[in-house]
Amino acid sequence: MIEAFEKLSYYLTNFAFVRYALIVGILVALCAAVLGVSLVLKNFSMIGDGLSHVAFGALAIAAVAGLTENTFVILPVTMAVAMFLLQAKDRKKIKGDALIAMLSVGALAIGYLLLNRFSKSANVSGDVCTSLFGSTAILTLSMSDVWICIGLSIFVLLFFLFFYHRIFAVTFDENFVRATEKGTFVFNLAFAALIAIVVVIAMKFVGSLLVSALIVFPALSAMRLFRSFKLVTIASAIISVLASFLGIILSIMIDTPIGPTIILIDLLFFLICFLVGLISRKGKAA
Repeated sequence: MIEAFEKLSYYLTNFAFVRYALIVGILVALCAAVLGVSLVLKNFSMIGDGLSHVAFGALAIAAVAGLTENTFVILPVTMAVAMFLLQAKDRKKIKGDALIAMLSVGALAIGYLLLNRFSKSANVSGDVCTSLFGSTAILTLSMSDVWICIGLSIFVLLFFLFFYHRIFAVTFDENFVRATEKGTFVFNLAFAALIAIVVVIAMKFVGSLLVSALIVFPALSAMRLFRSFKLVTIASAIISVLASFLGIILSIMIDTPIGPTIILIDLLFFLICFLVGLISRKGKAA
């Protein structure tokens, strides 16, 4: 254990990329948590999974095209699909969950085929694994990636704080908001864009297959303990930040992939919150 802490101290002191990983990881986890509460309550929590697979497909296209700044390709594509999904969820021809499943599987298949057939990389399997599961991708962020992640995260958080009451209203009664207020369509498009931003920057963090867990687990954990939207949002943010911080630290100390380590800690927090909530409800009933 002492050697593990010495290793952690050495990395934090001597390697800037570890400090960058902590900054970006905490910001991404915070953004995913605050938006995740609204998505879970609207029964649209799997949008993160669908969008992350779409982002993987866009990433494959950017890689085949030889583009180094792939964020500027992935982000617009993911935003467009997010807006389409949120607007199509009320249509009766194809239900929202089925539409997400179709886009998710289709984009994943297209992305892998493109990388397999046209990628110029010598290690296609390794690249795919890193994209899907995160691996050590967050420890290899370029300086431009770091600043893009920080800027987008700050934008998402400021938007959420500024439009908190509107997000609250749309979450619980979107039809009433549509009937009584103007600009709901534009607001929904902006909210979809925020979700896409979080998914894209979270891909570098936990990989495209695990993004939905980063969005859903903290919200579900907080809901085991609280009933107020504000308290659930605050608790979700705290849980997500703690899981992110502990996951990055633990992965460095014991040499495990960052993404899966964070998600396992999120799962542990959920189990703890579930047990605490269960005991609390039994105590009140008694």
